[in-house]
Amino acid sequence: MATGPVRLVVIGFCPVTTGRLEELCRRVRTVAEVDAVAKALPGSFHLVAAVGATTRVQGGVTGLRQVFHTRLGGVPIAADRADVLAAMTGAGIDADTLAVRVVCGGMLPPPLADRSVWAGVATVAHDHSLWLEPGGAREVRWWRPPAPELGLEEGASALRGALITAVDGRRRAGGGLSADLSGGMDSTTLSFLAARHTPTLLTFRWAEAEAGNDDARFAEQAARSLPEARHLVVGQRDLPSIFTDPGALADTERPYLYPRTLARVRYTARLLAERGSRSHLAGHGADELFGPVPGYLHRLARRRPLTALRHLRGHRALSRWSLAPTLAQLVRTDGPAQWWLTQAEQLTSPAPPRRVPSLGWGLTPLRAPVWATADAVDAARRALREAAEHAAPFAEDRGQHQYLTALRITAPAYRQVSWLFGAAGVELHQPYLDDRVVEAALAVRLHERVTPWRYKPLLAASMRGLVPDVVLGRITKGDFSADVRAGRRRNLSALLEVFSDSALADMGLVSPGALRDYLLTPHADISRDIATEKLLGCETWARAARQPQPLGKPHGKPLGKR
Repeated sequence: MATGPVRLVVIGFCPVTTGRLEELCRRVRTVAEVDAVAKALPGSFHLVAAVGATTRVQGGVTGLRQVFHTRLGGVPIAADRADVLAAMTGAGIDADTLAVRVVCGGMLPPPLADRSVWAGVATVAHDHSLWLEPGGAREVRWWRPPAPELGLEEGASALRGALITAVDGRRRAGGGLSADLSGGMDSTTLSFLAARHTPTLLTFRWAEAEAGNDDARFAEQAARSLPEARHLVVGQRDLPSIFTDPGALADTERPYLYPRTLARVRYTARLLAERGSRSHLAGHGADELFGPVPGYLHRLARRRPLTALRHLRGHRALSRWSLAPTLAQLVRTDGPAQWWLTQAEQLTSPAPPRRVPSLGWGLTPLRAPVWATADAVDAARRALREAAEHAAPFAEDRGQHQYLTALRITAPAYRQVSWLFGAAGVELHQPYLDDRVVEAALAVRLHERVTPWRYKPLLAASMRGLVPDVVLGRITKGDFSADVRAGRRRNLSALLEVFSDSALADMGLVSPGALRDYLLTPHADISRDIATEKLLGCETWARAARQPQPLGKPHGKPLGKR
């Protein structure tokens, strides 16, 4: 789109007419005024604007659409993939950043979670835009989360409109639309919204391995309300087991967070393509938007103490929180910088008791695993202390900060999932991560968005009349730990083989003997499997990155150059 000296390009999903885009473009006189355009457009997209001698590049607010930049021959360049820039510049591994990921695992918060593992390649913060100017490049903040001031009903109405826009805009005139239908509220919502305009859509779910998992019952009840849809259920015997082919590489941009299900995701994408799907709707991001985060109690206790007391009692009854350490966190007033310093100091300390919620600036305490080397721990501790020097909250409310932290940890991994689907010819859509949907959810008061008495109350309220009440009123959540345990047993030898010749060990980050003992130790729960999964993502990525030709055929291309 071009109007006078302004050039504007939208790349991705953005259900907007040419006329509307031209109208917005005409209002732009300066690069800063592109803020208004970005805030007015629905969808999930990259936005590139050229105004005079400056080119502005930005992605979405969650990290589903990212921007990276570096310099080539003294000239700043940007792309939507870090590995593309690494290939162009011959960049190697940023060993310190990789060490932090190895030591701190998958719940490492931003900004450390955003750091590229390719040396010399920078990641634009999700709430910033990149300005490429004749004198260089700089990042400028353009987005702040809305204040959580709306009541539940008003907020539910806004969320309903945003989700309808997000799903309706993804309709396919020629069919070829599919959606997850697990029986949970998140995916079932998308299936019912899609069926409004595509009643013959294809729904999909993995069958359950755990006998106590009641997803099947809710999914079957939901399917009966979609009589024109085709319902595909893949049995456990047909699915690749968890941790199948553990040495497989998901992607060269960054370590993948979910390698245990990599074979299943690829199998699913191929199967959907064979059944005619060209676009698939998935509920990724809904847990991060609507699930419970305990940090909201900290501010609530100061503003509405009686309400906070009722919520605290409910959470303690539901989750059996230990009272004394919970109260100790409630009275603390330290900021994000102190949280990072505490993580650095306690990195090798024993894990805190499990019945203690995180009411601070992180989602979970960071602890080094037993197989991390002293050098890796030292590198991670230095990075944590450096993060403290520039720490700033994403929002004033700790709960809101935790929601944004969760989104920014997982959304980049979900974008890697979309590439896995794309390789099979299926475009993966994740409407809960659209900017306007995220804003609608964040605008609701936290103590109404999170309660110990109702499951995802905001999403449920927004879908009344569109999704069956039996699904919206569900208070259980499916458990898939049986899948994990069975997959680990079946593929333990393959896991041991992957780590027997470890690239991470060769780099001095992992102790092979301690890791082998860790893998062979009996598991009380699946927490060890999750830790192994995050390490596996780092291992497969490091193996590829250390090769003379690590990238093969890169995905994506530069977004801007000035």
